[in-house]
Amino acid sequence: MTTAANAAHGEDRRLTGKLRVAVLNRIFAPTGGGAERYSIALVEQLAERHEMHVFAQQIEHHWPGVTYHTVPTLLRKPRWLNQLWFAAWTWWVTRRGFDIVHSHENTWHGNVQTVHVLPVKHNLFKNRHGLAWVSRWLKVVTSPRLIVYLLLERYRFAAEPLRQIVVTSKSLGDVMEATYPGCAAALSVVTPGFDLPPRFATWDRIASQRRARERFGLPLPSICLLLVANDFRKKGLTTLLETLAKLPRHHVLVVVGNPAHIAEFQAQISRLQLTTRVFFLGQLPDVCDAYLAADYLVHPTLEDTFAMAVLEAMAFGLPVLVSGAGFCGIAGLLQHQVNAWLLDDPRDADSLMHAIQTLDANAALRQTLSDNAMRFATGYQWKDIAQRQQTVYLAAAGLS
Repeated sequence: MTTAANAAHGEDRRLTGKLRVAVLNRIFAPTGGGAERYSIALVEQLAERHEMHVFAQQIEHHWPGVTYHTVPTLLRKPRWLNQLWFAAWTWWVTRRGFDIVHSHENTWHGNVQTVHVLPVKHNLFKNRHGLAWVSRWLKVVTSPRLIVYLLLERYRFAAEPLRQIVVTSKSLGDVMEATYPGCAAALSVVTPGFDLPPRFATWDRIASQRRARERFGLPLPSICLLLVANDFRKKGLTTLLETLAKLPRHHVLVVVGNPAHIAEFQAQISRLQLTTRVFFLGQLPDVCDAYLAADYLVHPTLEDTFAMAVLEAMAFGLPVLVSGAGFCGIAGLLQHQVNAWLLDDPRDADSLMHAIQTLDANAALRQTLSDNAMRFATGYQWKDIAQRQQTVYLAAAGLS
């Protein structure tokens, strides 16, 4: 923008509150994962109020009023080099002309930074002391990848006037404050949300489940466990397979997520004789039918800053079995055997088996969890979440 245009735009935003916003995501596609669906949903909501521009390397989305900018991909691997390229390119093209630069990526620029994962610094140095701490630093200084990630992170979370740092759960906020104390004053929580698509305004659960199972080729007379994840190992598939092997044969498992990770679990599936009981559906552009097909969502995650799939499943009235607050951000908002079944140790297959069998045998408890899950989910609708994000934008623009 020219100086005159910038002045005119500044006056316009003071009068109307309409901001020109650049949103940075390397992947802007609903199949990307929870973080990507989170970003997409906010852009859709905020496009009604602001001028939204998306900068991404992969774009599989279209929404009225949103302008899309494709970021060139010089090379996808090594990933750290692509991350550095993405940060540099988006800095250059957004350094002028935007009221808000909202980054969901590890970039040094952006007056709004949304954090979806644990900081690299935390993962490297938590509970490391003495020789273990020195060993970690030796690992860092000999790794260009770690050096780049730590430097990007350091500048990303540096205290700057009006910079806002958004976390998706209170537990992640606690980690951020401990790892980067200087960002504490800029922290705010904007959780994921979920809205049932309009076609589910009225729906028959039994008939919908039958149609969804027929679509995916799932056995109709079965108890269907569902895992929705892109990192199968981190989200507990190993434990879930061990659990399935201990359950009666009419239990089956449906896994939705990145098909690139399937191969590493095939040996375990064969060893446990689960070949006919595990169904990998790959990445789905619309996960709704998977929730309809299931009886339970099982999420024995080892690390999740929120777990958007849990909230989505609850909106569909699925009883959810999810790792406790020490492992999963959303669990800090849930109550055991009130609106969810919380797992003390997601690596304990016997405990998970017991939880599933308890629900199998107790229809009243299943109904309680289902009813309260839907009630909980109504408190996290995207229109309300977008309002919180709007508040963050106004603060970052100096308009609050």
